[in-house]
Amino acid sequence: MIKLESVSKTYRHKEGVVHALSDVTLSIEKGKLVTIVGPSGCGKTTLLLTIGGLVHPTTGKVSLDDKSVYDLSVKGRAELRLKRVGFLFQTFNLIPYLTALDNVCVPLYLAGKVIDEQRKRARELLEGFGLGGRLEHKPAELSIGQQQRVALARTLANDPELVLADEPTGNLDPAMTGELLSTFRKLHEAGKTIVIVTHNCQLADEGDMRLELREGRAAVRK
Repeated sequence: MIKLESVSKTYRHKEGVVHALSDVTLSIEKGKLVTIVGPSGCGKTTLLLTIGGLVHPTTGKVSLDDKSVYDLSVKGRAELRLKRVGFLFQTFNLIPYLTALDNVCVPLYLAGKVIDEQRKRARELLEGFGLGGRLEHKPAELSIGQQQRVALARTLANDPELVLADEPTGNLDPAMTGELLSTFRKLHEAGKTIVIVTHNCQLADEGDMRLELREGRAAVRK
C-alpha cells in the first residue's frame, strides 16, 4: 500500500542544514499496524507527515497503491488525504469554538456530505466512543480523554483506509492509554492500515512492524 523509495528531507536554517530524513526506503503492506520509534528530533514526525502527503520530500518517491503522492497537484493531495487518510495528533487540533458534534462534522462537510449525513455519522461515532451525552460540549468543556475521543472520531469520520497517529498517548493517563490501545487493536482487526509515532513502549510493541529512526535513517526491527 505504502512505498518510500530513497526518501530524504532537508531543512535549511540560518544555523545550517538539518537532514530530517536520509535515504529512507520501506514498504508497508495494506492492513498492517506499524510503529515508529526513536529519540526526539530523529525525524519521526517528518516521516509520518511525508507518508501522509503533508511534507514534500527533498528527494525520493512516496507511493500510495502505486500512485506517486507528490506527483499529484496540491488539490489532488488534499483530496487524497480527505478521502483515504486520517490524522490523529497529540494536541488533538480540535476547533475550540465548535461543539464535539460539529468538530467531527468538519471532514464530512469537506467531503461534500449533506448536513443530515454529517450529523448522523458524527453522532454514531461519538456515541460509539461513549460521548453521546457530550455532543454539544466544546473542547474546553471536555476532559483530556474526551477530547482525544472526539479527535479520534473526527479522524475516522470519512472511514479512511490509512490512519496516521503522532504520539497519540502523549497526553493520556495509563487508563486512557489502555482504552486507546484497545481502539487501535479494533481498527487493525477491521483491516485499517495504521502508522503510529510513539514513545510508549507498550504501544511500540503492538505493531506488525517497528521502525527505529536514528538521525533520519530508518531500520526495521520487527
